[in-house]
Amino acid sequence: MSSAAEPHAKVTAEEIAEVFDEEAAPVDLRVFSVEDWLTLAVFWGMALCVFLQFFTRYVLNNSFAWTEEIAINCLVVVVFLGSVMCVRLSRHIQVDILFHYLPERAGRVLSLFVDVVRIAFFAYAAYLLWRYAWIVRRERMVTVDLPRSVVFYTVFAAFVLMLLRSVLVAWGDWRRGYSTLERPGAFDGTGA
Repeated sequence: MSSAAEPHAKVTAEEIAEVFDEEAAPVDLRVFSVEDWLTLAVFWGMALCVFLQFFTRYVLNNSFAWTEEIAINCLVVVVFLGSVMCVRLSRHIQVDILFHYLPERAGRVLSLFVDVVRIAFFAYAAYLLWRYAWIVRRERMVTVDLPRSVVFYTVFAAFVLMLLRSVLVAWGDWRRGYSTLERPGAFDGTGA
């Protein structure tokens, strides 16, 4: 492969070493919300359960049965609470190539339609989760004497938060006059 086809700039070892001497940018925690910190706490709880499961099974040769069930339920909670952050930041998988070929007005209408459909979906999913959690409210977990509905009510709360965040995103899109679908560069830092 010729050097002309090399897509990356050549970097010397000295240039790499100089990066470590640069002043670190200040950390800004304001981009995180309450649900992000809750998700992080549940994630570390899950990690602790997985470590405890590994340690008791392979080191002590006598595993705790409850660690797997708790870790699985924590994973479910992490997925759905983490989705709240994705809704807030408009980071779910989306196809925006169509918006490059649509006229601006048609792209705006389609973007508003996507916002309405997203809100309707989260509202309906929250309703279904509420009903399901009510149906299984008396079921218990297998290895821990806790109601399974705790997990389902947490997922319900995540869908309610996704609904609220999607309303806020739609409101911001409406006020701004464009969405991440129409101008992804305005949201990812490329400015394109």
